[in-house]
Amino acid sequence: MKVRNAIVLLVALLSAALTARLGVWQLDRAAQKTALQQALATQRALPPLRQAELASAAAELPPQVHRLAAVQGRWLAAQTVYLENRQMNGRPGFYAVTPLQLDDGSAVLVQRGWLPRDILDRTRIAAPPPPEGTVQVQGRIAPGPARLYEFEGAASGAIRQNLDVSSFARETGLPLRPMALVQEDGAAPPADGLLRQWPQPALGVDKHHGYAFQWFALSALIIGLYVWFQLVRPARVRARGA
Repeated sequence: MKVRNAIVLLVALLSAALTARLGVWQLDRAAQKTALQQALATQRALPPLRQAELASAAAELPPQVHRLAAVQGRWLAAQTVYLENRQMNGRPGFYAVTPLQLDDGSAVLVQRGWLPRDILDRTRIAAPPPPEGTVQVQGRIAPGPARLYEFEGAASGAIRQNLDVSSFARETGLPLRPMALVQEDGAAPPADGLLRQWPQPALGVDKHHGYAFQWFALSALIIGLYVWFQLVRPARVRARGA
């Protein structure tokens, strides 16, 4: 075999093996995402956690994430923060996040719902205050309120891009639990005017399957091109010259 042909064969084999391995890797990623999807579904199907069962330290939180929890307390409306640049149903707006003072003295951040942004003045927020007195809230446990990429340092004030639980606890002096509750609607329609059609986690399983198909197709194409240009075509040329 000529040196040139040997080099072409080696490059073709390495390229086909590499692209096939990338296809297998994408299938592995899809399998991991599928397992995660099933784990999320299992968490969501569990009965609600009681207030006394909620994590009080960050190390206790991971097994509770995505689980439903039912708590009781009173809203600390003066500490409400509005997270800007949040969309719901394609419309820009805010997530309203308010601490809930629990019966045991601790507090938890509650992502109460979404409200639209004023197109003329983004600082003008027409949100009704949360109800006074003792309320019962049900929601999904999250590590914290939903986050977006932040180009500048963390802001303070009522309107912010993101809200970190531990930083907000230091800022306000509240004994916040290391989590947030993403509030869900109860049996009755919401009376506060906030929307709670929260986006579901996009795990991208289909995307990984699509990428795997592309890599396997590229691997097959490399092999096909090698067979055509290095074997079939030269054989035809020799046959015509015979």
